[in-house]
Amino acid sequence: MTAPSRESIGDLSPQDFERHATGLTAWIRTYLEHPERYPVRSRLAPGALRAGLPSAAPAQGDPLEAILADLDRVIVPGVTHWNHPGFLAYFANTASVPGILAELVTAALNQVGILWRTSPALAELEQVTTGWLRDAMGLPGDWFGMITDTASTSTLLALAAARERDPALEIRQKGMAGRTDLPRLRVYCSTQAHSSVDKAAITLGLGAENVVRIATDEAFRMRADLLESSMGADRAAGYRPLAVVATLGTTSTTSVDPIPAIAALCQREGAWLHVDAAYGGAMGLLAERRDLFAGVRAADSVVMNPHKWLFTPMDCSVLWTAHPAVLRRTFSLTPAYLQTDEQEIALSYSDYSFQLGRRFRALKLWFVMRAFGVEGLAARVRHHCALATTFASWVQAHPEWEVVAPVPMSVVCFRHRPAGMTDERALEAHNAAILERVNASGEVFLSHTKLGDRYALRVAIGNLRTTEAHLATAWRLLGEAALS
Repeated sequence: MTAPSRESIGDLSPQDFERHATGLTAWIRTYLEHPERYPVRSRLAPGALRAGLPSAAPAQGDPLEAILADLDRVIVPGVTHWNHPGFLAYFANTASVPGILAELVTAALNQVGILWRTSPALAELEQVTTGWLRDAMGLPGDWFGMITDTASTSTLLALAAARERDPALEIRQKGMAGRTDLPRLRVYCSTQAHSSVDKAAITLGLGAENVVRIATDEAFRMRADLLESSMGADRAAGYRPLAVVATLGTTSTTSVDPIPAIAALCQREGAWLHVDAAYGGAMGLLAERRDLFAGVRAADSVVMNPHKWLFTPMDCSVLWTAHPAVLRRTFSLTPAYLQTDEQEIALSYSDYSFQLGRRFRALKLWFVMRAFGVEGLAARVRHHCALATTFASWVQAHPEWEVVAPVPMSVVCFRHRPAGMTDERALEAHNAAILERVNASGEVFLSHTKLGDRYALRVAIGNLRTTEAHLATAWRLLGEAALS
């Protein structure tokens, strides 16, 4: 019997990699140079991509030429192009050139950050980059930072730490089920807060019923007076206020909750204050907008997502906390096979999360922060805010269009309100139809939200390649759709 060749039981050769990587680099360059040749939102029907592929994997390997050719034939038609300058939905983002290059290196190095010794570079670069970003945002210099995948995970970790801060609750050892000695633990956030708060409460066993949604004011900011009343009523009922999630840049309108007043209540009640700055945290790079961060230094934890507005490829979320010992006590668990000589002096991020292994996410953040610099990042964020102000001025100048929320950052909420149309249901149907016509053009992609009973369209500016010309295209399409 002939022995199998090395190639048949090992990896493809480095020469194969170089040859195909060269072609793939050219493909990426073309993609980044001309993203407008694609419709922003995929036009595939649900299930179409899956139906066009074999139901089983190939028994024998396909050549890389065929796989790469299928990028255009199979994958790209099913892609919604977040890197398109006409992507103005949700929170627009960018996979920047330095971030893309870093992802290539990350895949090649294939680091698994279980312990410090499994990748000293991963552990220590994460400390460095989270420290750089913390300082650039003006956060306290002694805060501990770590990188997760998304703000949903970061918020989950923060609320887990909030639950562990009082060791007398003994939740780590005894859990919560069936205990008569444990009060109901309550988490508070505004009606505009992200749904990740509810999901964290569900995951942690706190229960969705114990997420208390506080009404907002006319600018969609949490009302601190109602928070105070709710916490007091819960205390009187035998419940325990556990944590408050304040938002610095809400998902719908980018509103900022009154963090100083909320922080004072948390200190009085002994509740953990977590600040969700997943989007709005980038504003901390602008010295002239640090007013938005009033009270944040009194928080127990803060999250911001470089993959939203700091041009770092998905996924990269940073969680900081003033209480790393509590976070470590919440999650640290080292079985015998992971014990090492340096564990008392070297930081292992697995001690601070429910996840054991982690990707080398710090590498792409390091690339991005070095390539653009803090001033360069700030200039780009500032430019996006200016573009949003320009777009809002176009809306405000038209008699049949209206801005329906403040514009503190780079998101504009607005709607078409024709003369004589006052019924909210009719206005919702009318604006939803406008949105569908605009998105069907393929030139731009917008999203929507609900503000009370008002349906609003959203333009979110955050892509490095978006210019005023792209906004002008969106405005033209909106005008045409409104008349259809």
